[in-house]
Amino acid sequence: MPFDVKEFFLSSLEESYLMKLKMKENLYDDVKSAIDMIVECFKEGNKLLICGNGGSAADSQHIATEFVIRLSHHLQRPALPAFAITTDSSNLTAGGNDIGFENVFARNVEGLGKKGDILLVISTSGNSPNLIKAVEMAKIKDMKVIGFLGGSGGKLKEMVDLPIIIPSNSTQRIQEGHITIAHIICESVEHILFS
Repeated sequence: MPFDVKEFFLSSLEESYLMKLKMKENLYDDVKSAIDMIVECFKEGNKLLICGNGGSAADSQHIATEFVIRLSHHLQRPALPAFAITTDSSNLTAGGNDIGFENVFARNVEGLGKKGDILLVISTSGNSPNLIKAVEMAKIKDMKVIGFLGGSGGKLKEMVDLPIIIPSNSTQRIQEGHITIAHIICESVEHILFS
């Protein structure tokens, strides 16, 4: 039987819609807590470090860019200090080669992070070894950690200070949820700090 594009289109949108209804019902308190944490971080002159693998690495860059450049185009504001520690190919390949890929994010957190900073880890499974090590290093540096997770939350659920868990087991839907939450957080932070 041939693949039915229309059926897939409709079922994917329905699945996404139902997931976002669950997010609406269950995630407000966690998202509000993340907004408060990030506002306080920036008010105190500290920074946000962000990391993830694959599509979550792309989301890390996306989110960092929204904070540095701006999301609300009607709001003129200064840049906010957010960094995706996923973007430097020389750093990542040297780290992967010399100290092992599981250590590349932890090494960057060690070098760039300090008390008062926040680490945002993004993982659809919550079980990525390099993110687990990054969180462990953030704890050593006395940083707060927010986790954008999915499904059960994986190992990271118990390790981060604030898990925001998208109510889905589909990688695609989890990623859609992560970027939706990221946009809400970023735009809220902008308005609280600069409106």
